Amino acid sequence: MKTRFSLVIIAVLAVCSTLPVPAAGEETTAFVVQLTRSGENYGHRRALLQIDKVLDDLGEDRLTIEVVAYEDGIHALLANNQQTNQLLTKLAHRGVSFKACRISMRAWGLEEADFPLEVDFIPAGAPHVIARQLQGDKYWRP
Repeated sequence: MKTRFSLVIIAVLAVCSTLPVPAAGEETTAFVVQLTRSGENYGHRRALLQIDKVLDDLGEDRLTIEVVAYEDGIHALLANNQQTNQLLTKLAHRGVSFKACRISMRAWGLEEADFPLEVDFIPAGAPHVIARQLQGDKYWRP
């Protein structure tokens, strides 16, 4: 019994040793992601899949990601978007935050009820993206 327990502990330690770990004192890097692309050709889904892949490869503990959707990108965050709704929930559970631009919402006739609970709302997308960059966030447009 002790041998089996020891083997389990060794296996767990072996797996954990392959996970990316930030160096002592290393801070996370914050990214603000501009999502304005159209949903044609699965554009919204591909953008969210890129974010998922980056988190897989670089580690959730090393990055914070905020997605700011406006213009056509606003549709990526809709609760009824069959291409993105499950992926959005998955990414939110991985620590990604989502912001929807109220100007774009008005332009498309959308209301808060059209979005899942994971989405927060901001007055305007472009100024928010620039403000985040001024605060030191890195810019990324997938």
